[in-house]
Formats: sequence, C-alpha cells, structure tokens
Amino acid sequence: MATIITSDCINCGACEAECPNTAIYQGGVEWELNGTRHPAPTADTFYIVREKCTECVGFFDHEACAAVCPVDCCIADANSPESEELLLVRAQQLHPDKSFNNGVPSRFRKGAAEKPAAGAEPKADAPVAAPVPAAAKPDPAPAATKPAPPSDSAAAAPQTAPAAEAKPAAPAIDEKPPQPVKTAPPPAKVQPAAKAPEPSPAQSASTDDSSGVADWDIPIECFRCGRTYSITFKYFRSGVVLYCPACHGSYVVTTTLYGSVSQAVHQFHARWREQFERIKAERPNDLKAFEEEQRVALELFNDSLKKASREIRAPGAPRKRAWMFG
Repeated sequence: MATIITSDCINCGACEAECPNTAIYQGGVEWELNGTRHPAPTADTFYIVREKCTECVGFFDHEACAAVCPVDCCIADANSPESEELLLVRAQQLHPDKSFNNGVPSRFRKGAAEKPAAGAEPKADAPVAAPVPAAAKPDPAPAATKPAPPSDSAAAAPQTAPAAEAKPAAPAIDEKPPQPVKTAPPPAKVQPAAKAPEPSPAQSASTDDSSGVADWDIPIECFRCGRTYSITFKYFRSGVVLYCPACHGSYVVTTTLYGSVSQAVHQFHARWREQFERIKAERPNDLKAFEEEQRVALELFNDSLKKASREIRAPGAPRKRAWMFG
C-alpha cells in the first residue's frame, strides 16, 4: 500500500468521500471487493484498502485523500511503493467501464513535469521557453497597427520599436516561473479544515477521559434496517459518518444530535457520580452506627447469659439452708 492513514487520524471522514475507488473505510467497518467482505484491520481510525487504492492515478494528478486531510495523516508508505503501470491496471480492474490511456491524470507525470523546477539551471531555461510564446503573441498586436501609418519607412520604425520594447517583458515573465504552481492542491487541503469537527466547549470537555464517559457505548438505531449498533462516545463527534454493520447504510452525526446526546450523557453521569459520592460519604457513618448497635446488643446479650447462669443452679454450687422456723 503506497498510501496509509496514520494513528493521528481524527475520524473526520473528509477523505472517505474524496476517494474515487471507495478504498477508504471507517474503523471497524468491513471492506468489500467483488462482492466479498473482509474484516476491518483496525477499529480506531479510518483505513485504506491496498487492493482498491490507485493513489488516484487515472482521476487526479494528486492523492485526493492527502489533499483534504486536515491533520496530514494520509502519507506515502515508503516500505511498499507501487509503480504507475500497476496502479493503472488496478484502476482498470476496478472501473472496467472507464478507459485509462496514457493521457489520464497521474501524480507520477505531474512529478516528472515539476522535476526540472527543482534545479536552479533547468528552472531558468524551461519556464523562459514556455512564456516566450505568450510574450511573442503581443508582438503581432503592434504589427496589426502597422497599416495605420501611410509611409513604409514610418511603418518600419514603429514595428521595430515594439519588438525592442517587448524584450524587456520577457525578463518580467522570468520572475514568475520561480513561483511554482504547486500551491494549487493546498487550497483543497484548507477546505477540509473547515469541514473537520471543531468541538464546542462542552464537546472538548467530553474528550477528557477523566470525565468517565469517553469509553461509554452510544447505541445508534439504523433508520434503514432498524438494527441497533453502538459506537464509543470518544468517537461520537459531529461530522463523523457511521455505517450500519448489518446493511452498511451511512449515518452522519449532526451537530444537533451530538449536542443532545452529549448533554444527556453528561447529565446522567453527573447524577450517577453524585449518588455514588453521597453513598460513599455516608457509608462510614452507617458502618459506625451499625457497629455501635451491635456493641450494645452484644452487651445486653452477655447480661442475659449472666442472668441465666445465676438463676439456674449449677451442680455443686452452695445452696442456702432454710431456717428451721421460717
């Protein structure tokens, strides 16, 4: 797999919609190819299926997932590079109804075109050759005004003058090539930053594991098949796209839904915590009261045993003799 998603993924779901091959899946969701389902390799973050990833060759001249990722966690895996030919074959297998000829977009060709710009000398020559036709085109414009003067000698003079003045325009264009056009993809990367979930103060507070609710399971009822599945609360964020394990229907967590669920979870947790702390504080007092009651009961019980030992005459115990007259 030449492109992977690292553990820095925030599960914003921006990359999933951009992939032309549906090669990106949410953590824990099974992936499918040719009607066969396979288990998810991870349950915590989005992941890319190698068998379906073409690095966007045939569709874009850059990797769309990396362009929209707000945290730059879609990166190339240097340990498993793949050639353009292999990726084109894979793209043809995934899209048999589409033609992938030599003219399709590819980041490999874009990189080759930009390679001369990396060196100092090639960069000076190549860009100058490209702008010169653009600078030469304005020259015929002054030539078009040549018929205006009646005399041939006067016409020759103005024609050479614009040509001489057009040459300074070429150095002016020379200054533009050093500004690479590489800034085109970054605008696409800035857009997802707005799409990425920006937690509210209540939401950011809930991400703290000390609150005790980060690992709670939130039940979700699929409105398509009616089945119920769950997602850990720390991944339950507005903008996250969920998929039903039964029918694989998508479910987007809206800001309103997140706010309602988050408020209910924290209110329930606060009540439960309050009751627990109260019982925990009252327990020592109850224990002391119980021990005091048992102590008093034990003393009374001992007294009753003493009384029984006094009233019941034991064998050999001295007995009081009766007075003969009374």
